[in-house]
Amino acid sequence: MYTQFFGNYLLANNLITKEQLFSAMRRMTDEHMRLGTLAINAGYMTSKEVNQVVIEQTHVDRKFGELAIDLGFLSNQQVVELLQEQSPDFLLLGQLLVDDGVLTYQDFEKIIADYRSANELIDLDMTQDNHDNIARLFENFLVVSEEPVTIYGRLYMELLFNNFVRFIGEDFTALDPEQILAYPPECCVSQKVLGDYSVTSYLSMDEAAAIAFASRYVNEEFTEYDEYVQASLADFLNLHNGLFIVNTSNIESKELSITAPLEVDAPVLEFTNRTYHFPILYSFGLVNFIFEVVRLPQ
Repeated sequence: MYTQFFGNYLLANNLITKEQLFSAMRRMTDEHMRLGTLAINAGYMTSKEVNQVVIEQTHVDRKFGELAIDLGFLSNQQVVELLQEQSPDFLLLGQLLVDDGVLTYQDFEKIIADYRSANELIDLDMTQDNHDNIARLFENFLVVSEEPVTIYGRLYMELLFNNFVRFIGEDFTALDPEQILAYPPECCVSQKVLGDYSVTSYLSMDEAAAIAFASRYVNEEFTEYDEYVQASLADFLNLHNGLFIVNTSNIESKELSITAPLEVDAPVLEFTNRTYHFPILYSFGLVNFIFEVVRLPQ
């Protein structure tokens, strides 16, 4: 999981200030991960147990692992496992915030669980019809593109439809995709994913569909297309792309980043790279997802 997204998560939930975040991030290259942090992350120890060992260390000159084993919190095998595994950077950021007194270990334990719950890729329990629709979509995509779907493309699209189900609703049908050279957007937002796998995505629909889409997404009734509806479309796209790069980091160890989502007001979009249009028919209208592939991993 990316440190930058963990930091954004902490800021967005008012758990820390920007000054506290920057102070911790500046020191990350000079610090190392401690065993107690790793043990909490792995679920081997609770924050209360880690605190107990830390307090015990103030009375005796012994290593954390030795004391944790003596107190029955860890086994020898677990200590070896924790010291050998490659840990995500966001844990070190959390550890530094604990050192600074910004968070307690109890805070950090809860935040880790909440952060994972908010960002992990979940294979939702779709209806069989939608499983069939998405399976057919990939089959038709192969025909349209005349090339195999990369692991990144499959991860991106499966996550996209999971997010449609999770945040908008399951009452949709994935229509046949098509390769396009241009597209006339209506109510449209876009965002870029940058890195070894680089794509630009667009979310476009007419005003009535945009109002209904935003109403479902924020669980609030909108009656006209305004800046709040537009911001809801941008937030959905940003959420989806953010989850994609977090999961790509977890699964494929690829470090990607995203730009800020933008409103698109051009009368026609013209594409210089391979671009695909995925129409999704909801009960409230047609949602158009456009996917421009800028760079594939070598």
